[in-house]
Amino acid sequence: MGGISNRMKEIKRRRTRRQKVAKFQTKVKKATASERVIMADKLRKLTSGCEILIAAMGLEDRKRA
Repeated sequence: MGGISNRMKEIKRRRTRRQKVAKFQTKVKKATASERVIMADKLRKLTSGCEILIAAMGLEDRKRA
């Protein structure tokens, strides 16, 4: 039996998540208010530690409805 182990799958997920968060950090500097809300929603779907990331990036200006 071959295949990728669960540990390797989780490492791959973490790396991909880290790359996506890094892209958000570069885009947030030029983002408008509506784009920031969309970014915050995407971060909430992406990771469980999203509120810490949202606060660090300054995306928490508008509250979720």
